[in-house]
Amino acid sequence: MARISGVDLPKNKRGVIGLTYIYGIGRSTASKILAGANVSEDKKVSEWTDEEINLIRQSINDSFKVEGELRSEIQLNIKRLMDIGCQRGIRHRLGLPLRGQRTKNNSRTRKGKKKTVANKKKATK
Repeated sequence: MARISGVDLPKNKRGVIGLTYIYGIGRSTASKILAGANVSEDKKVSEWTDEEINLIRQSINDSFKVEGELRSEIQLNIKRLMDIGCQRGIRHRLGLPLRGQRTKNNSRTRKGKKKTVANKKKATK
């Protein structure tokens, strides 16, 4: 069982795929890490030796922000945007899309489940 940055990597996956289970590491970054540690991308995680695991762990610790450190940095960046009151910060605060999407019909992911608004009742004579 390979445990890197507090994440248990799946044993039966190829190394390049297994590393993507760590928050902040994608396919291209995983390839660079394995190339730097001289480990084949096709080698499964269960076949890694202790020495290879240590090289990979060292490479990740030296070069990348991952997991909790990366999550906290992202949260601080969002908080900074909200504090200075810029457009993106306001959109974050309101829970709306940030990058210019329309909100009349779509954007349910950001806005949440529909909130029905009742119609005005017609005045009776």
